[in-house]
Amino acid sequence: MNREVMLQAVKAHGSELWDIVILGGGATGVGVAVDAATRGYKTLLIEREDFGKGTSSRSTKLVHGGVRYLEQGNISLVMEALKERGLLRQNAPHLVHDLPFVVPNYEWWEAPFYGIGMKVYDLLATKYSFGRSHILSREETLERLPTIAQEGLRGGVVYHDGQFDDTRLLTHLTMTAADHGATLLNYCAAVELLRGDDGFLSGVVLQDGESGERITVNAKCVVNATGIFTDEVRRMAEPQAVPMISPSQGIHLVFEKSFLRADTAIMVPRTSDGRVLFAIPWHGHTVVGTTDTPIDGPSYEPLPLEEEIAFVLETAGEYLSHKPTRDDILSIYVGIRPLVKAGGDGNHPGAMKTSALSRDHTVHIDGSGLLTIVGGKWTTYRHMAEDTVNHAATLGRLDDAACVTANLKVHGWSDDESLGDLQVYGADAEAIRALASATPQLAERLHPALPYIAAEVVWAAREEMARTVEDALSRRTRALLLNARAAIAMAPRVATLMAAELGRDEAWQRTQVEAFTTLAQQYLPQ
Repeated sequence: MNREVMLQAVKAHGSELWDIVILGGGATGVGVAVDAATRGYKTLLIEREDFGKGTSSRSTKLVHGGVRYLEQGNISLVMEALKERGLLRQNAPHLVHDLPFVVPNYEWWEAPFYGIGMKVYDLLATKYSFGRSHILSREETLERLPTIAQEGLRGGVVYHDGQFDDTRLLTHLTMTAADHGATLLNYCAAVELLRGDDGFLSGVVLQDGESGERITVNAKCVVNATGIFTDEVRRMAEPQAVPMISPSQGIHLVFEKSFLRADTAIMVPRTSDGRVLFAIPWHGHTVVGTTDTPIDGPSYEPLPLEEEIAFVLETAGEYLSHKPTRDDILSIYVGIRPLVKAGGDGNHPGAMKTSALSRDHTVHIDGSGLLTIVGGKWTTYRHMAEDTVNHAATLGRLDDAACVTANLKVHGWSDDESLGDLQVYGADAEAIRALASATPQLAERLHPALPYIAAEVVWAAREEMARTVEDALSRRTRALLLNARAAIAMAPRVATLMAAELGRDEAWQRTQVEAFTTLAQQYLPQ
């Protein structure tokens, strides 16, 4: 993908109608773009910042059915998510894989209670199962989790779910959409929604975030897939729109691998705030989270609250033999969930705890004809997109076309498990290795604490529309989320590499390094 080529394609389209224009470049919006493009619809997606800048890059890194939703009695959501989990592994095996979880048991009743619950989870997975659950003895639990707190440990229950790299999947979904004819632009904002003579939306005024140029595009249907900014876009169409979103933030703390020292994750089903807590292995590190804290409004860079950090440290310390401290934190990342208020239309006060709000998605059509898709979760992005495009086709009077994404291989599809540190690139790994082979300096690691090489930055700028140092270090690679200090140290070299690719000067490099350093400091405990 090349941003200049995409921008020229939008300009060349002129006044010709797009079938679907999508606002929002997270999991939901990009999923809609893939679905629409593969049905043959003329599709344009625009994202105000970078793809995945918001919630979609800040997940718990799990593709899962949702054990907690099972406890809440939301069987339909669990079954839907388990099916989608299976389709994701089928369609993107280079990014989605099985991960065993252990629920540690410290009370006599926990083994039978959770054992039965996980058997139900297995049953609901049907043919999409990732593996069968079973009860572990104390010795078997310690063998799988050598760093688990041992005092009072009776055993555990093991079950299987999925793990992935969220923005690597998102990047490959943008490339999948482009492969099938969609046009996608990051750093391009919708600044005005246009209405036709009939009063319904007829198009969007875009503003290129790099040049400031404004472009008018006409559309048969406009889809609002902006996640936490849903209500902001709805008010552009209907200034008096009643809010739909109850935003809630969750934090994750990242530690060295030694805190888990296993390829098995820990799932704590009950914590003091009513949420599930996970400790999972991810890219050679240990990720622990999350919280569920109601907040007033959305932000691209939400900050962790001190009580959230203390809660995660305290709860993790109850289950890990080496109790983590603030000094052990390598990075803190925070995401905001775009939860739909009770009732789904903003007419209810939504006073319940956000942890109790449904993770189902909602499709809403305003009086202006703006189609909004909100809610859901990463695992069910494909199903959400199918539902959205079905509605968009009806609303925009598009030719009937069946959804084909259930069996669509995602860009980079590869079942080769020998790709090492480049596994997340799948079939593109060979091209990155070729870059490194052709120029030895590009084979060099950017920092000894992380596996990323210079060729990955060149690839990100050249083929994946990375435009800033943050894009490269936060979302094309995951350096910022894994080790903020190491990412800060990498920034000057990354700026130099990107400047050469994008034709930027030394002043741009200095500005980029300063901006990234300021941002990265927020990922460290203050």
